[in-house]
Amino acid sequence: MSTPRRPAPRSRLAPIRAIGRPSACPRTQRKLPLLGMAVVERQEIRVLLADDDRVFLDALRELIDRQPELGVVGLAANGLEAIEQADELDPDAVVIDVHMPLLDGVTAVAHLRQHHPTLCVIALTGDEAPKLHEAVKEAGADGVLMKSELVDVLVERLAGLRPSG
Repeated sequence: MSTPRRPAPRSRLAPIRAIGRPSACPRTQRKLPLLGMAVVERQEIRVLLADDDRVFLDALRELIDRQPELGVVGLAANGLEAIEQADELDPDAVVIDVHMPLLDGVTAVAHLRQHHPTLCVIALTGDEAPKLHEAVKEAGADGVLMKSELVDVLVERLAGLRPSG
C-alpha cells in the first residue's frame, strides 16, 4: 500500500487587498474573510480525502492522483482525523464523507469552514435525503455530491481550483 505524496511545496506568497474572496471551490458565490496572504503560484491542487470505507478511499485517491493538476496530500478515516490533517497539511480542498465514525461529516464540515474559511469543502454521500444535503450545505460545504456522481463531477470541480491567467 502506497502512502500519500508529501505536500507540494508552496510557491510565492503575496498579500491581497480585497475585503473578501470567493471560496476556492468553483461555482460558489460565498464570500470569505480577508486573508493576509494568498497563493500566487502552485504546482498542484492539494486534496485531503476523508472516508471510513478504505476501499473507496483508496480508489478515490487513485482517481485523483491520475489527474496532473491534483495531488492527494492526506487520507483520513473519520471526521476527527480530517480536521487534524487539515490543520497540519493545509490542503486546498477536502473531500469528506458525510457518514463517518468518531465525528460525522456534517460536524467536521462545520469545524473546517470555521477554522479554514477559504478551504474548498466537498461532501460525499450515498444518502439521497434532502435534509441531510441541506444540513451539510448549512454547515459550510461548498458542494454535496452523490458518490454515484463522483468520477464526472468531482474531478471537474477540483481541477477548476487552478487559478486562471
